[in-house]
Amino acid sequence: MPKLDITSQQRSSLRATAHPLRPVVLIGDRGLTDAVLKEIDLNLNAHQLIKVRIAGDDRQARIAMMETICDALSCALVNHLGKTLILYRPDETAERARAQAEYSTRAVRKPSEPHTPKKQAAQGITRNRKAEKASRAARIAEKAPAPDAAAPRARRTSAAAERPAHGIPRRTGSAMSLRAGARRGVRSTKR
Repeated sequence: MPKLDITSQQRSSLRATAHPLRPVVLIGDRGLTDAVLKEIDLNLNAHQLIKVRIAGDDRQARIAMMETICDALSCALVNHLGKTLILYRPDETAERARAQAEYSTRAVRKPSEPHTPKKQAAQGITRNRKAEKASRAARIAEKAPAPDAAAPRARRTSAAAERPAHGIPRRTGSAMSLRAGARRGVRSTKR
């Protein structure tokens, strides 16, 4: 089985989560046997994140055991500090169930369908492009006055030309309408 790869952010988070844990599997002088591998597998299935303690002073032997465990059980090595290993293997069935529960309430629509707001979807209202175009055309027709063929178009008056383009009326006494230093009725108090 292939070795599981995790990102550095996941590794950091898992290392912090594993800090208070105690080793659940101890590898003794006999080394890595089938029974020990089976015990590690059972604990990974139960807890997903475990600590394993390896007895012995040979660092190369510990590294070889670590590689064997990760390859045989398809788990990720989170940390190797001295004689302690932190191993992680996610529970795939629980991950799938959690993801399915998370996405089960999501609205499913085709890419060609327009977005329906949540409140309307809860009421059972569906939207389509033809209805949207028809309602938009009706709103535009309501706002536009009926054109009179006999009446000529009115020219813009000077008041309309002086109004700002954004439609917000300007106060006559505001700082924006006056030149700097030319305020009416206000005397300077500076001496």
